[in-house]
Amino acid sequence: MNRTLGIILMVVGIAMLIWTGFSYTKREKIVDAGPIQISADKEKSVNWPPYAGGIILVAGVIVFVASKNRK
Repeated sequence: MNRTLGIILMVVGIAMLIWTGFSYTKREKIVDAGPIQISADKEKSVNWPPYAGGIILVAGVIVFVASKNRK
């Protein structure tokens, strides 16, 4: 179980180091007056610092190595 968790953390950490964020488009209503509706597409972005991926990667390595030493 711990080995699997360590591998998952390592993969997520590497992915976070490669991709430092993502963006998506959200449709928001601007005017909603009875039968008249006006909406606009707004682009939102989610970003995280690169060191967060490094911390998760190191945590995954520690969990993986610790689970290997127990057996």
